Amino acid sequence: MTPPYPFSAVVGLADLRLALLLTAVSPAIGGVLVRGEKGTAKSTVVRGLASLLPEVGVVGGCRFACDPDAPDAECPDGPHDPGAPRAVRRAALVELPVGATEDRVVGTLDLQRALADGVKAYEPGLLAAAHRGVLYVDEVNLLPDHLVDLLLDAAAMGRAHVERDGVSVKHAARFLLVGTMNPEEGEPRPQLVDRFGLVVGVAAPQEAAPRAEVVRRRLAYEADSQAFAARFAEEDARLAERIAAARARLGGVRLPDRELDRIARICLAYRVDGLRADIVVARTAVALAAWSGRDTVTKADVRDAARLALPHRRRRDPLDPPGTDLEKLEEVLDQEAGDDPEDERPEDGGPDDGPDGPDSPDAPNSGPTEPPVDGSDGNTDTGSRPDRQPPPEPTGTEASTQSNGEREQGTREDEDGGVGVPAPAAFAGAPYRPKLLSIAGRANRQAGSHAGRRSPAYSRHGRVVRSRRPVGGKLTSLHIPDTVRAAALRDPARYTVSSEDVREAVRVGREANLVLFVVDASGSMAARQRMGVVKTAVLSLLRDAYQRRDKVGLITFRGRAATTVLEPTASHEVGVLRLAELRTGGRTPLAAGLRQAARTLQAERRRDARRRPLLVVVTDGRATSGPDPLTVAPMLAGVATVVVDCESGPVRLGLAQRLAAALDASCVPLAALQNWS
Repeated sequence: MTPPYPFSAVVGLADLRLALLLTAVSPAIGGVLVRGEKGTAKSTVVRGLASLLPEVGVVGGCRFACDPDAPDAECPDGPHDPGAPRAVRRAALVELPVGATEDRVVGTLDLQRALADGVKAYEPGLLAAAHRGVLYVDEVNLLPDHLVDLLLDAAAMGRAHVERDGVSVKHAARFLLVGTMNPEEGEPRPQLVDRFGLVVGVAAPQEAAPRAEVVRRRLAYEADSQAFAARFAEEDARLAERIAAARARLGGVRLPDRELDRIARICLAYRVDGLRADIVVARTAVALAAWSGRDTVTKADVRDAARLALPHRRRRDPLDPPGTDLEKLEEVLDQEAGDDPEDERPEDGGPDDGPDGPDSPDAPNSGPTEPPVDGSDGNTDTGSRPDRQPPPEPTGTEASTQSNGEREQGTREDEDGGVGVPAPAAFAGAPYRPKLLSIAGRANRQAGSHAGRRSPAYSRHGRVVRSRRPVGGKLTSLHIPDTVRAAALRDPARYTVSSEDVREAVRVGREANLVLFVVDASGSMAARQRMGVVKTAVLSLLRDAYQRRDKVGLITFRGRAATTVLEPTASHEVGVLRLAELRTGGRTPLAAGLRQAARTLQAERRRDARRRPLLVVVTDGRATSGPDPLTVAPMLAGVATVVVDCESGPVRLGLAQRLAAALDASCVPLAALQNWS
């Protein structure tokens, strides 16, 4: 059997390793969420942690890993006799695949016993297997909502409650939750993110020497994994011993009132919701002190704990970029005059003393916890980027032309009809809950669909509405009660199941779509000062798409061409940034925008045929550049489309309604989006 990659063999990633070690010391912290680009050893580090966890004692024969010293009174395999045999085993590392079924996660009816003995018996799932161990979810941001709900319930209660297929079971499910994700693929639900105690951002080394060392060690591991593991066995053993010692020391660590007040001030300064952040920071600071071999929490412990526990809790909006404002953190820490001698960490006892040593360039205090979302230098101001300067403001005749507001063009255009000088970017207002825009009809069951919250669909996940015989001999989801019932009716004497008895479950839920926005950014939008209202509407729709787990794309058109501002992606935060930078000006090439949308949807259809697209065209229907947009409408035949009519004023031409008729689309006035309730 190939041993896992040793934990101590990982190069760099000191913050991540420290966070995992602290949660191993104190599982009550609540687990770790690892954010990082692909290929940054996220999964490798997590899998290496399992070998460091202390062994656990279990009741012999118990499928739910009950502690023999404190067995679960409601254990389905109980009650346990105090004299029952004991066993010792490694803490389990259970991986929850993104495509797992609900039955596999929470457990289900034991079909074999039901058929053989005619009794209702429970077969445990992954939550039971992870009890007192680690539950690892790779790509946690892609986890379907129905599985997220199960994790939230178990994380909140420490128990799994199963009510399905005639089975009613409760069992303990306390585990260290570790998730990894790539921010480019979108964010998980805020409720799930909040359940993670610590969040760490990782990135590939930006220097040649550490990158070369990573490759060198990986090649050595692949050449001879046993010898490579033996090379780092002693270091891993030392870390395991240190975890066990820190756990034993944890209960005796003192959290002074001075530091507890400091934690409260930090959380107030960050305006976090609720009190979970305060509790997590306190638990993490105590774990830091125990890990460092001290019996009292210091100011430095609080600083490091806040740096790991607050990045995901400072976000006031789910589409804000995550990160910790280190300057604000230092300011709050230094609010008191003077320094207490106990605030300084001893030279040989801080978290910098492991796993890399106090003088390591990978020490956990080096660099920000979370890499900037937009690739900038860490400035969280989403209105601008340090490497991009805004175009010069119009002056003289240009300025007077813009302020006039009567011409259709909001800017002066060059002789060949180019874009000209764009108007300053308009600011979006506060987002609101918009009207639900969805696709009529249900998705094709055989093609499958992406679980979400927008359009109705037959899918593998959702509410069971009935059962039926498998179509084409292909079984997608077994309906156990009806299968057993059919077998009993066919052959009451033998009570055996044959292929003709099998029934599949028909489920109806909602799916996630690709929502492609095509936004008019021409001068007419700027001249009539409508772009701020339009941006607010699009921002509200972007937030709605995030909540409904959609992919989003953004196309704008102005001057003589259309531009794909945002390729279809699940990263809604990038869409918000692009929208904030959007400027207006020039003529209105509506046909070019529709043509670009058709090309984008065609490419996405080849990439992912299962995801149905919803096209949202935001325009007043004017077309002052290029061909008549009605000639392009056939390119979008069959695409579910909504036209958001931005026309305003006492005299209206109804051009957007005409466009909607040509596209066989719904036409929604801009004001009707906000007035929806």
